Amino acid sequence: MEIVLALVGLAIGIALGAGGLLVYQNTQGKNQQRLAEEKAARIISDGESQAKQTIMDAKNEALRIQQEAENNANKRRTELERESDRLQKRREDLDDRYEKLDQREQNLNKRQSRIDKRQNEINTMHDEQRAELERIAEMTRDEARNVLLEMVEEETRQDMARKIREVEEETKLDAENRARDIIAIAIQRIASEHVNEIAVSVVPLPSDEMKGRIIGRNGRNIRSFEQATGVDVVVDDTPEAVTISSFDPVRREVARRAMEKLVLDGRIHPARIEKLVSDAQKEVDRVVREEGERAAYEAGVPGLHNEILKLLGRLKFRTSYGQNQHSHSIETAHIAGMIAAELGADVALAKAGGLLHDIGKAIDHDIEGTHAQIGADFVKRFGVGGKIVNCIAAHHHEVEQECVEAMIVEAADAISGARPGARRESLDTYIRRVKALEDIAREFKGVEQSYALQAGREVRIMVKPDDIDDLAASRLARDISKRIEETMQYPGQIKVTIIRETRAVDYAK
Repeated sequence: MEIVLALVGLAIGIALGAGGLLVYQNTQGKNQQRLAEEKAARIISDGESQAKQTIMDAKNEALRIQQEAENNANKRRTELERESDRLQKRREDLDDRYEKLDQREQNLNKRQSRIDKRQNEINTMHDEQRAELERIAEMTRDEARNVLLEMVEEETRQDMARKIREVEEETKLDAENRARDIIAIAIQRIASEHVNEIAVSVVPLPSDEMKGRIIGRNGRNIRSFEQATGVDVVVDDTPEAVTISSFDPVRREVARRAMEKLVLDGRIHPARIEKLVSDAQKEVDRVVREEGERAAYEAGVPGLHNEILKLLGRLKFRTSYGQNQHSHSIETAHIAGMIAAELGADVALAKAGGLLHDIGKAIDHDIEGTHAQIGADFVKRFGVGGKIVNCIAAHHHEVEQECVEAMIVEAADAISGARPGARRESLDTYIRRVKALEDIAREFKGVEQSYALQAGREVRIMVKPDDIDDLAASRLARDISKRIEETMQYPGQIKVTIIRETRAVDYAK
């Protein structure tokens, strides 16, 4: 019984516990539902507030855009009105101008009418006067014109014959003066100066102590320098200076620049010498190229080959009797162009021949032959015209001159070399050299007379025909040439010409 009662009590307790649990769960569910509803209401309220704010912002933005559009429209309307006013004003100005032009045209028409009326009156008066003159002279106008022309023609023929005789006389008198004027004008217009240089270059030193560093231990440095440059370095008693000597002016210039850099740098040893000599060689090559281009530009001779320009640039370091050959070539081109213009010859051809006439002097140390022939052969390889080649080859009469421009180039060369101040050689020295040339020729047996021509570039020898035959004349020319080579110093070459002639003379009694 107790067990039953206990079971019944347990069952009742379980039932009551389950009921309480259900009541508790129901209570919790209601609370959660209430919280969810409150949260949803709050979210809805926030959404409505945000929607209202968004709508308000959109309305404000739309209002702002509308105001900006209205402002832009008003501004554009104002500009259009201003432009319309300006166009209207311009239209009114054009209308005023058209009215003035119309008025002016009417005035011109009236004036032209008055002029035509006056011209008709003048023509009428002229016809009346002519008729009256014909009546008085008893001649028609054509008859009077013929009589007048006959009289004028006769007087004109007499004046013309007298004028022709005067012109012929003046032409004969002025021909030589004209030639002198052309040469004088060319010299005056070209009056330039030249830099005098010699076959050596002197490099100044900061002190005599630098000479020992240049020589080096046992002469190591100076030997390296001479081998790298191909020049002779003279270290003598000259204070604070060394002398660089070479027959090749370009080598001498490279050596001079390299020595100046070594002295300035102070680090003198074989490796440094080779480096600075290489740098100096590049500098001189650049200067040669630039000077060649400058010469062609100043002389007005375009289209030359690069190799020709390089050779022209080398003349910058070449001198003859102290006259710089680069400047001499440019000057000769200018003088030749001036003379050609005065004589009506080809100016461009004369300038080209004058610029290139001494180009062979840039390489005459390396190639056998005269500088004129060397230069002519060189430019011929690069497509230079035949007349220009003849100007180069014939400017010392080594070949026949084939055109008038070749003669002009020869004259321009002589003017440039002979003008006052062009060359260092004095008049006394020149006279002594020419006299020595003539004296050498007179020393040989059978020579009757000798004359130095072409500024000492040719010696012309008259021989006795009884003492010298044709074979002996050739031998005499060769012997005199050898004697000149052994005893004299001169630029270029000297032409020896032997003249042998037999004259038969008789008298009619």
